[in-house]
Amino acid sequence: MAFEGLASKLQETLKKLRGKGKLSEKDIKDAMREVKLALLEADVNYKVVKNFIKSVSEKCMGEEVLKSLTPAQQVIKIVNEELTLLMGKNESGIEYNPNGLTVIMLVGLQGAGKTTMCGKLALQLRKKNKKPLLAACDIYRPAAIKQLQVVGKEIDVPVFSMGDKVTAVDICKGALEYAKNNNLNVVIIDTAGRLQIDEELMGELKQIKENITPDEIMLVVDAMTGQDAVNVASSFNEQLNISGVILTKLDGDTRGGAALSIRSMTGKPIKFVGMGEKMNDLQVFYPDRMASRILGMGDVLSLIEKAQQSIDKEEAEKLGNRMLNKEFNFEDFLAIMQQTKKMGPISKLIEMVPGVNMKELKGVDFSNGEQELAKIECIINSMTVKERKNPSIISGSSSRKKRIALGSGTTIQMVNKLLKDFEKIKKTMKQLNGMKKGFKKGLFGKMPF
Repeated sequence: MAFEGLASKLQETLKKLRGKGKLSEKDIKDAMREVKLALLEADVNYKVVKNFIKSVSEKCMGEEVLKSLTPAQQVIKIVNEELTLLMGKNESGIEYNPNGLTVIMLVGLQGAGKTTMCGKLALQLRKKNKKPLLAACDIYRPAAIKQLQVVGKEIDVPVFSMGDKVTAVDICKGALEYAKNNNLNVVIIDTAGRLQIDEELMGELKQIKENITPDEIMLVVDAMTGQDAVNVASSFNEQLNISGVILTKLDGDTRGGAALSIRSMTGKPIKFVGMGEKMNDLQVFYPDRMASRILGMGDVLSLIEKAQQSIDKEEAEKLGNRMLNKEFNFEDFLAIMQQTKKMGPISKLIEMVPGVNMKELKGVDFSNGEQELAKIECIINSMTVKERKNPSIISGSSSRKKRIALGSGTTIQMVNKLLKDFEKIKKTMKQLNGMKKGFKKGLFGKMPF
């Protein structure tokens, strides 16, 4: 989980405050000392920590907090607001060119994940009805062009290449011309990287910038490098005046120093974060939502958005109505499971639920739950269409149960358990149907998806 170490320490500190009816100045000073240590341990820049603690302390020492009936809640509110402010207050999207063609240039050191990020970003933009083109401008790294072509093929996005014997500037110009001629409206440029910042690297990037005037110059940087990520961001910003930052591997960064320091140190926003290895694992960076997650308050809005993207609204409404109208069967149950799976692994969804302490769940193997769901899916798939539509015919037939267990690689006991659980669900739905009067759109009618 992102920020796991920092999140658990901050949550523990603030939990101590909740247990007190009134707060004294000493209580707040002690809490701020712990917050300061937690931030420094998370590899947050010292200047950033100093300013953060100063700002939070000043606001917490006011009469509004000390004389409040719920002082601990007030402190948490202040910490949440300041964390949000630290990371940028509001999300920063891509600035699209109003004249038609938007050019996005991705820069960064070698190994930061630029090429893969080009693909993730292209996929993200295509979901927003954009028509992206990937431009292979890394002419130095062996197989860089091939890698981008493989990425492009995977997500079905065209890749423009002129080989490695042409200058990066000429490739960029060719890509822009190709995009205009083929009705494409976003060009994403994959540039070369180095193991460290040098004159040659910056010289080439400046040339590209001067010749094609990109709308966005986004720095791709590894979140797990902490303070080094901040130093890299500052250097690139000084030389190229970047428009934003993309943090990769944030899902593996338990500290969070880079994410909390970059905005303050560079003045540039974090626009996207990589939260996994798959092409879909790219998220818009919302400072307020991230602050909420760090403090254990969940991220309901992201959970809702994930549901909206993954679950078919019409299908959900149909299923909801069938559940309430006694028509619910194993075919519907299977459809619900398949819709839910689209939302991603259980562990990632749990992180977004308010009040869930991930530290307490550290030993829980969520893959077991996913394995159990996979077994249930196998059992249902081993039923005939007739059995799925009429589950009652299985209950009184040991031969059917035996065949289903054998076909799914499970046991008769598991088949019996599923039948029993399914009847309980139907019973619950029957009870819900009695309360349906206040619902006009069925079970999913009041839900955001």
